[in-house]
Amino acid sequence: MSMRIDLPIAPDFPYGDALLTAITLARRAGDLLLSLHRQGPRRVMTKSTGVDLLTEADLASQDLILTELSRRFPEHGILAEETDGHHETANGALWLVDPLDGTTNFAHRFPVFAVSIALWVDGRPQVGVVQDVVRERTYWAAAGQGAWLADERRLQVSETSELGQSLLATGFPYRRAINTDNNLAEFNALMPATRGVRRAGSAALDMAWVADGRLDGYWEPYLAPWDWAAGILLVTEAGGMVSDYGGGPLHMGSRTVVASNGRLHDALLAAVQEARRRAGLPIML
Repeated sequence: MSMRIDLPIAPDFPYGDALLTAITLARRAGDLLLSLHRQGPRRVMTKSTGVDLLTEADLASQDLILTELSRRFPEHGILAEETDGHHETANGALWLVDPLDGTTNFAHRFPVFAVSIALWVDGRPQVGVVQDVVRERTYWAAAGQGAWLADERRLQVSETSELGQSLLATGFPYRRAINTDNNLAEFNALMPATRGVRRAGSAALDMAWVADGRLDGYWEPYLAPWDWAAGILLVTEAGGMVSDYGGGPLHMGSRTVVASNGRLHDALLAAVQEARRRAGLPIML
């Protein structure tokens, strides 16, 4: 695989080849998605609900990524959004792949969607890559090596320390029409308490933008590990914090995420928790 950037990582970083592969595949998949996006509407299918969408582009991107990962790292496990599961491995290495994060946006030709690829080893993130497809920007991070925008600059979270001065992002679950635990209580509490809350429709990009200081924080319920597996490393390597709604660390069973610049993490957590208490909802899903 050819690379167009020189990665500023330590020579002894043990997952350098995995990082190079993830960046290359995220870019290749991004090029594929961008080409399909420009061609216009595609055939759209549904999964769990009428708003949980699947397109041919999801499958084409996933096939590209998984075929190459399986070839290069046959000893690694893979967990991807459009597959039935993953195979366990003796070495504890697991790839987490979202081949098209923001499928609803893609299906409606709304230009916000991403590719997310992460490598976790023994339950810890080692490599994370998010490709902002339309803007053709590659966000990547490696454990202990920082978070970066391609080879242009190192990422750094914002310095905002007051919730009232923050710009946040969030998302809503696919079952929001039939589930009363639909994030509206949290949204209604935080919108007037901040400078604004954005809903762009891609968890991977929301977390990348927290890492890049474009957003001060982000929260969302009912996520899967491939939604946040790369973003957690971007945020933490850029100096931020990531937790579940209870303030604990994320793991493969986590379904809630709060990411921030660290300075307002406690305030964001407290606001989310208080909104849920007032709505009669448990803190954790």
